Order: sequence, then structure tokens, then C-alpha cells
Amino acid sequence: MTIAALKEGVRKEALLRRAALEGSVPELSRQLAQMFADSIPIPPRSVVSAYVAIGDEADPAPLLEILRGQGHIIALPRVVKRGLPLDFHVYEAGAALVPGGFGLSEPSRDWPKIAPDVLAVPLLAFDASGYRIGYGAGFYDRTLAKLRTSKNVLAAGYAFSVQEFAEVPHDENDERLDWMVTEKSARRFER
Repeated sequence: MTIAALKEGVRKEALLRRAALEGSVPELSRQLAQMFADSIPIPPRSVVSAYVAIGDEADPAPLLEILRGQGHIIALPRVVKRGLPLDFHVYEAGAALVPGGFGLSEPSRDWPKIAPDVLAVPLLAFDASGYRIGYGAGFYDRTLAKLRTSKNVLAAGYAFSVQEFAEVPHDENDERLDWMVTEKSARRFER
């Protein structure tokens, strides 16, 4: 079986696990935000990137409120084009997002661009070695690879504990996380 086929099987199982959380997603998202804020070492006035949740994803909106209150600069990703790394734009409180590709809500392309120092990374599945599986387009793997060539960034997976697998398939194109944060714990990985 190919890596792609193995990843697709994990994606399907991860989606089922997440869907089983049903109405508990808002409370779990608040717990996750607090765990992230309490655990991740973020220097003052850092640029922190999160994302806009879709469906039953772990919602980082409560985290953004906490981080803004701590004086951090918030950035959101924007899909430039399939096959390219993401761009990041400053996200001011209350700014209206625009519809993007893949059913996403994104910053407008005319918002100021900025490179994040810390990223809350969305995912479908993760393992105890710091590997993650996303939705399959490779945006975060390309983005992390690019950012890591020019600066020291901290990438923290952001998901619910039910999304952990014993092992997720990975290859040389998959970027490992520095941290994995769930509503129950925060774990640091050595790259």
C-alpha cells in the first residue's frame, strides 16, 4: 500500500473520531486554547499564526482572544495557489475575512503580510513522534519547510486528543511539529 493510500485511511478514521465529539467542540476548544496559552513558550510581542476553523475542527478563536490580550500580533494564513506555501497576513480584531479556496475564510490579499514566529497548525491526525496528517494538499509542510530556512519558527499542532494515532504514515516531505497541544496535554518534540 502506498503512503498516500495509508494517509487517506488515517484521514477517514480521524474525521470519524472528530465527528463523534458532536456538541462538545466549543468547550474542548476553550480547554485547548488555555492549554496552549499555558504551555507554549511565546516571547513577548511575537507574531502568532492560527487559522479559521471549518466544521468540527478544533477552533483557535478562543486562543486568538487570549493571545491578543497578551499583546501578541495575530496572523492568519491565505492560500496563494495550489502547490505553493501559504502567505500570512496581519489579522486585526474584528476585520472581515473573505471567501478563499477550499471553502476557507481567509485574510484579504491586500492586508499586510507578515512572517509568523509561532504557528498553531491544523491537522486531522498526529502521533507521539510529532508527525501530522493534514487534509492532503501539503500547504503546511511546504510552508514550514520554507519558514524554517529563514527563521526559527515554532510549529505547534492544534487538535483534540481523539485525533492521536499510534503512528501516522509520513515521508521526507512531511515536516515534524515542535509541539503538539490538545485539550489534555502539551508535548514537545525534538526535531
